[in-house]
Formats: sequence, C-alpha cells, structure tokens
Amino acid sequence: MHDLWFGAFLSPEAEGRERLLRHVTLADRLGLDLVGVQDHPYQEGFLDTWTLLSVVAARTERIRLVPDVVNVPLRPPAVLARAAASLDLLSGGRVELGLGAGAFWDAIAAMGGRRLSPGESIEALAEAVTVLRALWTPGAPVTFEGTHHRLRGAKPGPLPAHPIGIWIGAMKRRMLELTGRMGDGWLTSSFHSPPEAVARQAKVLDAAAEDAGRDPAGIRKVYNVGGVFSPLPGRGFLEGPAALWAEQLTELVFEVGMTGFVLAPGEDAERDLRAFAEEVAPAVREAVSKETARERGAPGSRPRRPSHSLLPRPPGPPSTRTAVRACPSGTRPRSRPGSCAWAGISCRCTTATGRSCGRSRTRWSRWPRARGTRARCARRSTG
Repeated sequence: MHDLWFGAFLSPEAEGRERLLRHVTLADRLGLDLVGVQDHPYQEGFLDTWTLLSVVAARTERIRLVPDVVNVPLRPPAVLARAAASLDLLSGGRVELGLGAGAFWDAIAAMGGRRLSPGESIEALAEAVTVLRALWTPGAPVTFEGTHHRLRGAKPGPLPAHPIGIWIGAMKRRMLELTGRMGDGWLTSSFHSPPEAVARQAKVLDAAAEDAGRDPAGIRKVYNVGGVFSPLPGRGFLEGPAALWAEQLTELVFEVGMTGFVLAPGEDAERDLRAFAEEVAPAVREAVSKETARERGAPGSRPRRPSHSLLPRPPGPPSTRTAVRACPSGTRPRSRPGSCAWAGISCRCTTATGRSCGRSRTRWSRWPRARGTRARCARRSTG
C-alpha cells in the first residue's frame, strides 16, 4: 500500500489570491502532503494554474504540488512535459501531475482548442501520457506519430528531479480502463462520485490494471472530498465530528484502496484545514497502521486487497445471520442501539467482515448520501 497522503484542494480565484496563498502556506505548516489546484484556462476569474503552482512552490517548503487536473486539450503535452519537469526541479521534486481529457468543449473551442468527441478525447489523453513519459526518459531524440499529438525528433529533458506520477481524473468506464492501463494514480471527487460510486469505479479500474498485467495496488487512488465539520453527525458523507470523518475515510482505505484524500475546505477554510490535518489525518493513519499491523501479525494472514464491498448488495436473503453484539461495559450509544460509531464512541459490535468496530474502524452498512439514512454499524457476524 502507498503511504497515506492528505491534502488541500484550493480554488484559484484571482480575486481571492491573497487568501488562497495564506491557505497554501497554512497547509504546508500543518504538514499536509499536497495541494491540488484545478485547471480551467478558459475561466476568466481563475489564476493560471502553472503560474500559481510556481508561486506556491516558492512560498512553501515541503508540500507537493498537483494540478488537479490539467486540461490536456489546452496544454500541449510536449510543452507540459517541460513545464512539469522544470517545476519539479525548482521545487525539489514536489510535483505530481493530474491529467484530464477535457470538458466544457464550447469554452475550450473559444480558447482555440479542438472540439473532440468523448472517444477522441480519451485517445488524445493516452497519446499525451506517451509523449510525457518519452520526454522524461533520457535517451535519443523522440519520434512519435499519434492521431492527436506528434513528436519529430524532440530531445528529452530537462529530466524531473523524481519520477513524476501521472494521475488521471476518471469517472466513466473508458477513462477508468485507461487509468488502469497507463496511470500511476487515479483522481476522483466526492462531488461527482459518492463513496458507493467510487467502489464501483475502483472495481473497473482494478480489473483493467490486472488485464494489462499490472498490480492494481500500485496505482495510487486519490479522492477529492468535501464535507462539514460539526459537533453532531449529519445525514451525509463527511458530516459530523472529526472522529466520524476518520472512520469513513479509513473505511475507504480498506474497502476501496484509497491512499489519498484532498479536502476542499468550506467557508471557514482555516478551521477546516486545521481539523483535517490535526485530527482527521492522524486518526486515519493510526487506524490503518494498527489494522495493518494486526493483519500482518495474525497467523496465516495475508495483506488484504480492496474488496469493493461498498457496492450495493444484490437483493435476496443475506448470506450471514444478523446478530447484535453488546457495547463495552459502562458505555452506551447516544443514539439508537448498536450505532456507537455513529455517535462517535467505541463499540464491540461485530462487523460484516468479522472485525470489531472498536478495534480500529467501522464497517458502514450503507453510505448515507446514497440511501438518505444515517450511518450505522453493520451488525452481522458470519454464521
């Protein structure tokens, strides 16, 4: 498994540039791992992403820099290769590269870009990945004849300070399959893909990676997320106290294989970034570390691969018998019986995977935004 990374997804609004730079330096001081910046060159109210990331590199010391994601139809890949490698060298090896096939084609065409069909945009993105890697690899001048991108004796270089990861933004099947075949990482967003959709998408991506002879675990999966920090749990995904956020994100690590979470903060961005960096991230890392150590220490155990069990279960009788287990002596849930994790306190109800919620994590029986219910422990034990 990749190391867990946590980051900030910040809007590059030109009018709020001073506030944006304050949030970037705060994220760096808080120890967050990366800052993601969307790339919409046709958006007149946004700063240019590469110019902004260059300034961010100069004002920070350790945080990674990620265009989340580059609009490839408006960024020629040969020039993008030079830009990314240059920023990686100047920042001391802190660049990862998110790529997108493009959207908002009217706006792209208004900026002089070519209007592509969905199939053409995916083909063009695959060629862009080939061009980028060719120009980051030392050797002879490169010739490449693609349908959308070409190199005719282009010399590789400058070479990046470290192997830049190519993370592909993908939601639909063909893009997910491309990511499985060619990507170093996968970027997706809770604003478009809630957790149960992400589980389905990850299954497609992993199958494509295996078909291509790749290990799905080698592809970093990064989730852009948004939510609300509040004293009491709400009805949606990532709505409630930091402990609830940590439970839900930990579940995504184990069930989907997520290894990165990038927060788009709310109106009180500084408060949200502090809670995410100082409370949520350490709790997720601790839970994952304990569970991984426990699995490795168990006789005959093997590292668990993502099970994608957040997928909706088929209709019909359950394959396991339902049994409610008591909470620890002296503890009582604050809401309905068995919903200890929902209330933010530990319990010992047996989960659908045979583990205890109180050990390190919670097995959610359903994701609340999809079903309109509050999160609760799944109280099933194998029979």
